[in-house]
Amino acid sequence: MGEAAVFTIGQLARAAGVNVETIRYYQRKGLLEVPERPVSGYRRYPQAALTQVRFIKCAQAVGFSLREIKELHALGQGRCREIQALTERKLIELDRRLAEIRSMRGMLALLAARCGENLDEKERCALLEALMKGCLE
Repeated sequence: MGEAAVFTIGQLARAAGVNVETIRYYQRKGLLEVPERPVSGYRRYPQAALTQVRFIKCAQAVGFSLREIKELHALGQGRCREIQALTERKLIELDRRLAEIRSMRGMLALLAARCGENLDEKERCALLEALMKGCLE
């Protein structure tokens, strides 16, 4: 016999720290199985559903997309090489995004400094001017 069903959707959501719509979204995305609806009308979710939602949230917290999370879950135990490859690709992507964020921060700091040069309310804002001209020249 399988695991006993222990949660309604609301109970599952509360236990996982998400809202009911998040559970439904994960179901639509194929990340979480939809239990059959019994005659009573209320679906019951097994403990494994709570484990899966927590897995999804934790994987999101370290930067994996829902597509990647689905791929990780599909790989399952015993596929460490493939999981490592996916994780290394994620690290490369995060490094690229960090470089972009650093660049954006630098441009924004320069724009903020330009703004600080001209605080006269009657003149045009240097930041808005720079953005309208295509950022930094």
